[in-house]
Amino acid sequence: MCSSDLLRGPSVTVDTACSASLVATHLACQSLRNGEIDFALAGGVSVILSPELMVAMSKVGFMAPDGRSKAFDARADGFGRGEGCGVLALKRLSDAVADGDRVIALIRGSAVNQDGRSTVLTAPNGVAQEALVREALSNAGVEPERVVYIEAHGTGTALGDPIEAGALIGALGATNAPPFYVGSIKSNIGHLEAAAGAIGLVKTALVLSHGEIPPQPGFGAPNPHLQLAGTRMRIATETTPLPITPACAGVSSFGVGGTNAHVLLEQAPEAFAPDGAADDAVWTLPLSAKTPDALYALGQGWLKELTDSPATPIADLCWTASQRRTHYPDRKSVV
Repeated sequence: MCSSDLLRGPSVTVDTACSASLVATHLACQSLRNGEIDFALAGGVSVILSPELMVAMSKVGFMAPDGRSKAFDARADGFGRGEGCGVLALKRLSDAVADGDRVIALIRGSAVNQDGRSTVLTAPNGVAQEALVREALSNAGVEPERVVYIEAHGTGTALGDPIEAGALIGALGATNAPPFYVGSIKSNIGHLEAAAGAIGLVKTALVLSHGEIPPQPGFGAPNPHLQLAGTRMRIATETTPLPITPACAGVSSFGVGGTNAHVLLEQAPEAFAPDGAADDAVWTLPLSAKTPDALYALGQGWLKELTDSPATPIADLCWTASQRRTHYPDRKSVV
């Protein structure tokens, strides 16, 4: 938990449209590396409060008629809007280890640039996007062949998707390396605009944490303008294990005003146990419900969870049960 005394660093609102939360993450990492702060919250939120923007984007052809984003698919015809929020808690790795924090993934490096002149608002400038990914790789000190997953911006348009794919292939496309897979969470939950980059980072951190790449929802035939033959790039059509370890992955976001951002992540090292979390440590699991029958059912549910997921840290489960659940009159504590 953070006391209010810790929340005294820079507080910045970033508005680069769809790339805003990824640019915010880039700036937060810079502040951490420069020693301005020791902890950062970076993220974005998107809420549809009025119909005017939806109507305007529909009139200019940005929106998919069926409301679904179909990134890299032959049926790509625009995007669907979504609502949501994503926030990342960021620390220097040395501080996270010292504090006993659970590390989901590492941010190795990032870059931000501007399109300059591009074809249309929904399509990035391919030259600028390729330069962006190369800059992020250089900043991170990561070789292109170590990148095995890209969470793409995924415009979901017949023109924008091939431009983004071409830029990624140009920056990562050495053929003598394992393939890199491309996906876009917009096909799951829609385009979250200012929150899109943060949601992409959350998904990518989970990809690295779980060690597998999920299939791209609703993907059928690839966009006919995608030139994938002889390249490393693949579209994930089924759950796929990461081909190398430790693996790296990238996240891209483009702003409608031309601001592009790319963040490179790496699988976290083996978790460091917090002080006192020895194998023989004793933990207390508090359970509560409104009736005895409900308490019994809750206990059975916890028993199944502990049996089915033995790798889940018991300290995290007990902390969440005690600090993040409402406590009702019927109670039981299990040691």
